[in-house]
Amino acid sequence: MPSNKPESRLIKAAGAVAWRPGPDGEPEILLVHRHKYDDWSLPKGKIEPGEPLPVTAVREVLEEGGARLALGRRLVSVRYNVGGRPKRVHYWAARVTSTDDHAVPNSEVDVIDWVPATRAVGRVSYAHDHGVLADFGRLPSHTVPIILLRHAKAVAKSDWKRADASRPLDDSGRADAKSLADLLSCFAPRAGFIPRPRLISSPAARCLETLRPFAELTGAQVREEPSLYIHNQSSGTDGGDSVPSIAALVNEAVATGEPTVFCAHRENIPDLQAAVLTALHVDPASGDDAPVGLDLPKEWKDQLVTAGFWVLNLATAPTPPQPSAVPSVPVPSVPAPVAPLGPGLVGPGLVGPGLVGPGVVGPAARAMSALWRWLRPRGRASTSVPTPAEAAEAGDTSEISGISEVSAGVAIPGAAPRSAIRLISADRYDLSEP
Repeated sequence: MPSNKPESRLIKAAGAVAWRPGPDGEPEILLVHRHKYDDWSLPKGKIEPGEPLPVTAVREVLEEGGARLALGRRLVSVRYNVGGRPKRVHYWAARVTSTDDHAVPNSEVDVIDWVPATRAVGRVSYAHDHGVLADFGRLPSHTVPIILLRHAKAVAKSDWKRADASRPLDDSGRADAKSLADLLSCFAPRAGFIPRPRLISSPAARCLETLRPFAELTGAQVREEPSLYIHNQSSGTDGGDSVPSIAALVNEAVATGEPTVFCAHRENIPDLQAAVLTALHVDPASGDDAPVGLDLPKEWKDQLVTAGFWVLNLATAPTPPQPSAVPSVPVPSVPAPVAPLGPGLVGPGLVGPGLVGPGVVGPAARAMSALWRWLRPRGRASTSVPTPAEAAEAGDTSEISGISEVSAGVAIPGAAPRSAIRLISADRYDLSEP
């Protein structure tokens, strides 16, 4: 018998504010024109049975607009009625990694357009898209994910008589690991200019088996780290020897500026969460030093279900100059940040490439340079901040004093006391959604 509950009649859909850097560095947003309705809108579509919403968003944007995506932070959802039934559409900010020029026209969309962010509100046909675009423009568009994943369901301890480290996934866990591969690839795909995600796992069999399908899909190697195995730890919160090791792994992940997935256990996922906040100078109680608009979600302290994960989206933000006694070193000058694109819209190029140049050495400096290579718009030079090599080639050799290394939450003498890498959003997912 069909259910008469309101939620059973709800039409669930997903889409994205798909963007790419325009010629002047400003984000260009993908809009689609549907010939049936003669309207302009953000690409979106209904979920398939059993399909996670992020997978729906990625699939629908490719089918309607021919754009392949790397999802970023979750945006506001919109709700309206269609044919007497309620419809809810979930949206993500999403970087375009590549395009299929043969995808359009198709059965729904006859033409697409790439519209500067400042003009997109004026082009869309429906008011409910305005709030989504405003939410997109509220925070930086360039982000890099750190994903904290709890392993899938394992064989029960009571049914396993061998060493705990060798306890494998059960049948449902193996099925979930396969589903996770598609879901995780929405946030950390191996496509276009995006590097393979860094996969860091507890050496426990149940963690390695959880990541294996995703590793096979992306071609990434899984790196085993003993400090992530729960039985190597005296406690998750007592400040034992394992905590600095976890902190070091997280600091490394933040500093490299590449998509990173940690697979660990129920007991030490909170240690990973705390380590990320510490690395980024975020006070979990007050949100101090967090970007405007960031509130840790109410589920932040709740236990993840098996195969559940957090996606922590990081972006760069301006760091004020800090006085320092370190002697001046010659490095290329960095142009001023791009002006805001309009009310609530923030442009790319928020900071320079880690302020790394001749005489500025060390792993943190190299890591910040790598982060900038990920964040800066590729192939767009008009308002992008140049790399040191580009600036040097152009003959720009002005001096900036007081810089020895720039770190992401790693205390280094001479470095700025506040990280230029900031937590933009924390979004929780599991396979039970929608």
